Amino acid sequence: MARMSDRSPESTSPHRAGFACFVGRPNAGKSTLTNALVGTKVAITSNRPQTTRHTVRGIVHRPDAQLVLVDTPGLHKPRTLLGERLNDVVRTTWAEVDVIGFCLPADQKLGPGDKFIAKELAGIKKTPKIAIITKTDLVESKQLAEQLLAVHQLGAELGFEWAEIVPVSAVGDSQVQLLADLIAPLLPESPPLYPEGDLTDEPEMVMVAELIREAALEGVRDELPHSIAVVVEEMIPRENRPADRPLLDIHANVYIERPSQKGIIIGPKGSRLKEVGMKSRKHIEALLGTPVFLDLHVKVAKDWQRDPKQLRKLGF
Repeated sequence: MARMSDRSPESTSPHRAGFACFVGRPNAGKSTLTNALVGTKVAITSNRPQTTRHTVRGIVHRPDAQLVLVDTPGLHKPRTLLGERLNDVVRTTWAEVDVIGFCLPADQKLGPGDKFIAKELAGIKKTPKIAIITKTDLVESKQLAEQLLAVHQLGAELGFEWAEIVPVSAVGDSQVQLLADLIAPLLPESPPLYPEGDLTDEPEMVMVAELIREAALEGVRDELPHSIAVVVEEMIPRENRPADRPLLDIHANVYIERPSQKGIIIGPKGSRLKEVGMKSRKHIEALLGTPVFLDLHVKVAKDWQRDPKQLRKLGF
């Protein structure tokens, strides 16, 4: 039997670097998977569909490869102007990446939404496509096997073959590293695209806004659908602080569509807004590595999801 060489595979194979994006219908586990791969919280996650509104890149650094993850909003049948813009963002992203990962939850049978996306994917000929069966911790092995077979057949029906079909559980950290191992060889040969310490190239203000928005969405469940937008107006270091006790002042506005929604966000005697501030501040401090004073205000931007001018102002 041939003896393995002492040299590590990294030293002989070329370094690879490139972009991958996860697609799937809303709430298919894309953001949670991004966070699990990067190992820190970068993409907004929520148990409500359609909360990712910005292309957030998470960066996975490995000795042999650098994987830049682009997290797109879920593709869906648009009902509003915002919905149409989100779909355009998704298609533009697909055209520019090196690998596409299609997320399909293990606990839900393939539906019209999945077939709609798979059909769109079939039109993108050159890009390798990996089917990622997410949330495997929620099902028994028999149900998982049925899903794997259904996904394989879906590709065959549409006339393309998946580069890989991988079951993962981001929550249980099962096979997440295997997924990175399978994506890496599909990337082009290239030196790293980002410095070693970078986890995301999303501007800090946008990420801070997303963390506030996530906290604001939590707990209002069905009362407020997706009518919350957050704009960080400024982030400035507090003057005259000792060097070992810095403080960052963050002023942000939470926008809603109707005056009647204001009470829901603020809560009795301001209790809900206070909680949103406390929750998001903890995540923001972890992200920025510095103590933060968070000043939050709730404002009404009437029907902003349908108004092109408001959409631009709110960064969409």
